[in-house]
Amino acid sequence: MHVRHLHAWPDSVSEAEAVQGELRSLVDLTDSGPALVEYVAGLDVAYAPRGDALTAVAVVMRSETFDIVEHVVISEEAMFPYIPGLFAFRELPPLIKALERIRTNPDLLLCDGHGLAHPRRFGIASHLGVLTDLPTIGVAKNILGGSYVEPAPERGSWTPINEGSQTIGRALRTRTRVKPVFVSPGHRISLENACRHVLGLAPDYRVPEPIRRADHLSRRAASGRAT
Repeated sequence: MHVRHLHAWPDSVSEAEAVQGELRSLVDLTDSGPALVEYVAGLDVAYAPRGDALTAVAVVMRSETFDIVEHVVISEEAMFPYIPGLFAFRELPPLIKALERIRTNPDLLLCDGHGLAHPRRFGIASHLGVLTDLPTIGVAKNILGGSYVEPAPERGSWTPINEGSQTIGRALRTRTRVKPVFVSPGHRISLENACRHVLGLAPDYRVPEPIRRADHLSRRAASGRAT
């Protein structure tokens, strides 16, 4: 699939923050996004037990059956330091290489990370969305910015993640009495529609199936086991 190369990879924190500021203006949060999708891509990155190697995986699945259509694994050394709020510059280079080798064009991207719910309102899901120009959702296991109150214990319950007067995401309960995931739109999708898709793609586990499978494959590859 096609990925737009809109910037060089920065070497410093100030350069990375400047790229985020420049690309943030390209994020489209007015598009409500697709009502139905056939192919969904899950994206995740695992770290090697030792050293600075990353393993990125892109998994394309059929949304109705969760059958894997294809997956690509890319392993390489990280080129940017581990800095909160700037994970995209560490993890995106191998993720982009994986996406460029995918033959099936997905209708939706699910990323293990944040979109709008980011200190600079431009997390890795927004970055991926802008570079691919595809509807993209950030689904994180932990909150990075803003605050929320615990949603009701039942599956499907949610509460807003707020930063001041702005709602930047939702804490969404995908399993009853299990910690919520933190959903935010990345690009070309509304928060309401993003949560609807995340809930539909998480029938059995806390994490949506495309990300869960990408996580499984990336961890196996990073630990040296066959995928």
